[in-house]
Amino acid sequence: MTIKAVIFDMDGVLCDSEALIAKAAVRMFREQHGVDVLEEDFAPFVGTGEARYLGGVAEKYGIELARPADKDITYRMYLEMIPGNLRVLPGVHAFVERCRSEGLRTAVATSADRIKLDGNLREIGLPPGDFDAVITGSDITHPKPHPEIFTTAAAAIGVTPGACLVIEDSFHGVEAAHGAGCRCAALCTTFPPERFADRHPRWLFNDLEHALTQWDAILAD
Repeated sequence: MTIKAVIFDMDGVLCDSEALIAKAAVRMFREQHGVDVLEEDFAPFVGTGEARYLGGVAEKYGIELARPADKDITYRMYLEMIPGNLRVLPGVHAFVERCRSEGLRTAVATSADRIKLDGNLREIGLPPGDFDAVITGSDITHPKPHPEIFTTAAAAIGVTPGACLVIEDSFHGVEAAHGAGCRCAALCTTFPPERFADRHPRWLFNDLEHALTQWDAILAD
């Protein structure tokens, strides 16, 4: 089936945000709960949305989160950090523009809340209106690796999942894309290539700049 749409994850695909959100979360745990957690504690929960991202680490340390206040505080700290520090990843603007020029539908599908999506896309110069649809964690019930986020995104842009290419940076995301029936390209922006060995993405790229060099091969597959 011909690819008719591209669905982008956000964190680790469009912007280099993983280290910043981890720093914000570490600060939240220290200031709100008096516990020093480690940035690496969050790695198993990348791509699952901030509720699970924080909740998984809270479980590890036996902390009872104040929901949703702790997530709101983490987002506030994060948004204070990103001006001038959030980096757009290589090839993002060129890849999105290539999608437009080829007439492909586009969507952003992120497990994060809308407040984070708006902050990130504003900072990297890709407003939500540049995409045909945006889906956030508020629009779904089941976080990744459940496929709901990608079936929802496909429906929002009017394309069957089998005609969608999902671009992800986490193994949870690759699993969700497969479950939705989408084709999937994984980027090694957050995790090394070997972390995807048992998830079997159709393509594996360093970043979207690298993916752009294989554009014809992707569309021909």
